[in-house]
Amino acid sequence: MPPTVRELMTETIKTAFQPDKAKGVDTIMQFIFTGAQASNWYVVIKDQKCESTEGLHPAPKMTMTVDSEDYLKISTGELDATMAFMKGKVKVSGDMGVALGMGKYFVFGK
Repeated sequence: MPPTVRELMTETIKTAFQPDKAKGVDTIMQFIFTGAQASNWYVVIKDQKCESTEGLHPAPKMTMTVDSEDYLKISTGELDATMAFMKGKVKVSGDMGVALGMGKYFVFGK
């Protein structure tokens, strides 16, 4: 498991991004991490590039709120994202299609 949300959002995300799976994608995803590593990050996917920035975006297409430890577990496959959502551990607002597409755009280590 990446030790921190910061490492996940600045380093791991770069190697996990699959540009060939993001053709034609133009979206902004806001992540609100709660718990031990509370922070806000947004990810812009456009022109088959992915950029992650700390902070709040004024107009994200999708916002995901999740406990930081749970998201780190999702990123390593320790916690199934669908089950986490169904159990209320992951909350999504905005375009649900963007959240569903994340599994195509990113492949994290298992």
